[in-house]
Amino acid sequence: MAIEQPAARPANPRFSSGPCAKPPVFDLAKLSDAPLGRSHRAAVGKAKLKDAIEGTREVLGIPADYKIGIVPASDTGAVEMAMWNLLGERKVEMLAWESFGAGWVTDVVKQLKIDAEVKTADYGEIVDLSTVDPKNDVVFTWNGTTSGVKVPNGDWIADDREGLTICDATSAAFAQDLPWDKLDVTTFSWQKVLGGEAAHGMIVLSPRAVERLESYTPAWPLPKIFRLTKGGKLIDGIFTGATINTPSMLCVEDYLLALDWARSLGGLEGLKARADANAEAVHAFVYANDWIENLAVDAATRSNTSVCLKFADARIQDGAAFAKAVAKRLEAENIALDIGAYRDAPAGLRIWCGGTVETADIEAMLPWLQWAFEAEIAAQA
Repeated sequence: MAIEQPAARPANPRFSSGPCAKPPVFDLAKLSDAPLGRSHRAAVGKAKLKDAIEGTREVLGIPADYKIGIVPASDTGAVEMAMWNLLGERKVEMLAWESFGAGWVTDVVKQLKIDAEVKTADYGEIVDLSTVDPKNDVVFTWNGTTSGVKVPNGDWIADDREGLTICDATSAAFAQDLPWDKLDVTTFSWQKVLGGEAAHGMIVLSPRAVERLESYTPAWPLPKIFRLTKGGKLIDGIFTGATINTPSMLCVEDYLLALDWARSLGGLEGLKARADANAEAVHAFVYANDWIENLAVDAATRSNTSVCLKFADARIQDGAAFAKAVAKRLEAENIALDIGAYRDAPAGLRIWCGGTVETADIEAMLPWLQWAFEAEIAAQA
């Protein structure tokens, strides 16, 4: 017997965790001011890039003495740039509880060959942050995009720390509070919470990080695309709009539009409120249905952007196949696109709840999720 479909449909079925949904105000026509066919080093290009940097500072509340740079290769490039430039001066602790954090461990241990202390936790859980030694450098993700587990706060980071904190914040920036006084290097990308275009990353350096860059030279060679210093001094142009490699001015224009939209919401507080409302809608659905659960075990560490779910029904014979089938049904109906769990994560679903997503679309999608679950249970019976 066919399972009856819900009447309402999401206006926008895009719940991908990256690249994420564009802001509701997006329109290609609004990018017409992009200086296409012009050098990014011309005055107009430099001005746009500086606007992107200072707009980021304004919306996120980044301190005036922190350096903000636009770098190549998205968040991945920004994190690796930080690790290749800064690590090796003192002992390193690597914290990982999901796929991307595990990737940074691989880079440090196998590529840089640093004898790091590696602390891991299973998907859905988080490492014991109280064990981090403030004398050491530490590398960690703030929000685990593939596990739905976030750092609850920065209280575990000592104010008088000797080591540097290197934080991959790509699915947290513009949706969660980041304590800048606790973070020495912070990285993120445009294609996450603000729904920008891919391939560009951001790196934010505290004065302590700049001091390390200018006083320490790593033992390994640095490719040109990673170099942040010259002659023992920070290349200041990177942080005023003179990028290391050629940026897409169309992508820059798109990011500027997203920043303007963020300002119209009241900045970070407005973005956080939208993400919170979206995540709460999903969590309320989970609480009301015993066949689905949050992957994140502790409510205090549950993400408000990348909400990861797992099925919990004894009738399911093959969890991975079942989750893929549910996601496929939702995509076929144009209800929810790209919501399967990350390939390295436990079988389940991942629903992006960042601020560019409308809560009404989340609320319209969830009854369809129940429909897809019941239809797949019936199909396997």
